[in-house]
Amino acid sequence: MSSGERQCGDCTLCCKVMAIEALAKPAGTWCAQCRPGRGCLNYAGRPDECASFSCLWLVNDLLDERWKPSRSKLVLTTSEDGVEIRCDPGSPNAWHREPYASEIRAWAAEGEHNDMTVVVIVGRRMILVTPEREFDLGIVGPDERIVRELEGTKVVGATVLRAGELDAG
Repeated sequence: MSSGERQCGDCTLCCKVMAIEALAKPAGTWCAQCRPGRGCLNYAGRPDECASFSCLWLVNDLLDERWKPSRSKLVLTTSEDGVEIRCDPGSPNAWHREPYASEIRAWAAEGEHNDMTVVVIVGRRMILVTPEREFDLGIVGPDERIVRELEGTKVVGATVLRAGELDAG
């Protein structure tokens, strides 16, 4: 690692928490090609969505070693409008532990001022995190969107609507 670039090493948590469309693998279950802690059995032939994936810990130096997914049980990614924190379903409360909980709240506070969201995903369940509270949205499907109710920049409510309902409204 002389280049200073981080590597996955023994971390394979993305192979559990991410859905992989090309393999019809749902989020929250181990990929059949993965050997946890060791890597992919078909690394050279893995789907493009796996080959092009990098979690935020790999690419963001602001996240220290405590955030390595195999240690934190959290895989961080960006979304169109913020940060998604995918929690290992085997450790569903990992995001409530310190130092993670405080940092996640700080991101939510910063996001509230910049119209960015912080969402925790445990299995298929989504939780919108704000500085003051958590909105458990349940299972949010691919054709559904989170709609935030704002007072100024403060999020005071959150609901889930189908994309068609959103367009009609």
